[in-house]
Amino acid sequence: QVQLVESGGGLVQAGDSLRLSCVASTRTLNKYAMAWFRQAPGKERVFVVGISRSGDSTYYSDSVKGRFTISRDNAKNTVYLQMNSLKPEDTAVYHCAVTASRYGNIYTTTDRYDYWGQGTQVTVSS
Repeated sequence: QVQLVESGGGLVQAGDSLRLSCVASTRTLNKYAMAWFRQAPGKERVFVVGISRSGDSTYYSDSVKGRFTISRDNAKNTVYLQMNSLKPEDTAVYHCAVTASRYGNIYTTTDRYDYWGQGTQVTVSS
């Protein structure tokens, strides 16, 4: 069982930056690919970005490519999401997720992830 706790959300203006963190309870985070998803009010949870077990491979959704950067520090059991040039349409609850898949692939659908954090709210005003 892996517990995930996100932090770093808040209320910002368009164009500002935020850095989200996701701390995992496991000391073997390097076994898992991870991802960030987001869910806006009344909408489905959607994939934002994923990172491989070692951190050498990433995959971004088109909506955040060039603005967001995912990274991980396995020694600290933490994954980060640096969000720059924020837009009002980035407003959502952001969740980190872990896939227990032994292949270590980055998946873009929620059903491939086994553990989820409670989320952190990001609100971007225009």
